[in-house]
Amino acid sequence: MASNSILGVFAKSPIKPLEKHIRMVSKCSKQLVPFFEAVYANDWSTAGKVRTKISKLERDADDLKRQLRMELPGGLFMPIDRTDILELLSQQDKIANKAKDISGRVLGRNLEIPESLQAQFAIYLQRNIDAIAKAAEAINELDDLLQTGFRGREVKLVDKIIHQLDEIECETDILQVTIRKDLLAIEDDMNPIDVMFLYQIFDWVGDLADLAERVGARLEILLARK
Repeated sequence: MASNSILGVFAKSPIKPLEKHIRMVSKCSKQLVPFFEAVYANDWSTAGKVRTKISKLERDADDLKRQLRMELPGGLFMPIDRTDILELLSQQDKIANKAKDISGRVLGRNLEIPESLQAQFAIYLQRNIDAIAKAAEAINELDDLLQTGFRGREVKLVDKIIHQLDEIECETDILQVTIRKDLLAIEDDMNPIDVMFLYQIFDWVGDLADLAERVGARLEILLARK
């Protein structure tokens, strides 16, 4: 993208690139589904290829983050405070970083998910990704919020989306507790180092929803200021 093109976008709306970033982050996290499908099948070649896609999307998101930080106007007539945009951007970026970390750790050890936990883990993973998609849905309403002056039905819609995001995050917490208990029940029959890493992966997957909820929380703070 040319150096002045983002400024042109910001002249119309300061949050267009923020929306682009969260869509990129969401796309990155969704790649964890085919990644783990390859892991379940012990297809490490395919897992490696998907990991490459995740890494590229994470780098693309990181490049956009740096570009926005450098070129985000600091003028007095921004409809949204510059600090709020940067805080949202930072929280969004952590999601892509976490997806990259998860895939890298699993692939680096060829870490298998026990067959008895795979179906449950797939549900747990998907709900965390659902939380990210819900955060993206909320961010993508910012344009309409601007047009309505942060009033009326649009605010209620965003409040509803954030509430749904909070509910999904609570659900992922419950799912994490269950899958950790199920791992505890079989860990004596496993390599103890693998068990240690599996607990870490379960925690990191749970971080995805936690980070998505933080995006919603930052958006809630922004709305409260209007």
